[in-house]
Amino acid sequence: MLERSRLKPVVFAIATGAMILTAGCAGRGGGKKDTAYVARDVDTLYAAAQNRLERGQTKQAAALFDEVERQHPYSPWARRAQLMSAFSYYVARDYNKAVQSAQRFLSIHPGNKDAPYAYYLIAVSYYEQISDVTRDQKITQQSKQALTDVIRRYPTTSFAADAKIKLDLVNDHLAGKEMTIGRYYERSGKWLAATLRFRNVVDNYQTTSHAPEALYRLVEGYLALGVDDEAQKAAAVLQNNYPGSEWYARAYKLISKHAPEVVA
Repeated sequence: MLERSRLKPVVFAIATGAMILTAGCAGRGGGKKDTAYVARDVDTLYAAAQNRLERGQTKQAAALFDEVERQHPYSPWARRAQLMSAFSYYVARDYNKAVQSAQRFLSIHPGNKDAPYAYYLIAVSYYEQISDVTRDQKITQQSKQALTDVIRRYPTTSFAADAKIKLDLVNDHLAGKEMTIGRYYERSGKWLAATLRFRNVVDNYQTTSHAPEALYRLVEGYLALGVDDEAQKAAAVLQNNYPGSEWYARAYKLISKHAPEVVA
């Protein structure tokens, strides 16, 4: 699992105006009656939701923010409540509902000033579900796409800056998955299948930490397949880009042993 994002300061800044307006009635919250689905005026209902969120009762807060929209769909509070609902579900680690709420906000308010945050919230909700490289990486691909959307749509924002950092980690994770599969094929003697995996890392994840090993594994694979010239090319790329790495040293020894005419 990759590290959890820190979103509270951002979303609380978004909600500052609402908190000021409801400060007078926020103190009434705290009982079970707060989450009962009874008709209430919008100020009281939003204040109860905010109160629950501040007390760490995130799922109850999300339900109350949803109720703000349900009971008062045409009020200025409804838009704000949609985003706060998404954030509350995110904090509660109910990522599916966080994504759904953020997507609903974007479908209704695509040009809103808070749209960048909604896109970012979707991205980090996927990002924080990334599992280890031995499992299916569908969620990792969804995270990559969502992070890319943030960068593409809002390149000058702080959200994009953070998304770029996370995207590097996501790519490293995906490359790691390819390496794991490639090594398995290699151990099984399936050299062609292994080589295709390592080539994918070199072609599509060349800036990740796995690139040097992928190049070395290509040298191994090409030599096993009898394609000495391709092995030499992979070793040359290793030499040019990672001349001091252990992977180049190992590749040089391997070629010197199994294809000395190529080295010469």
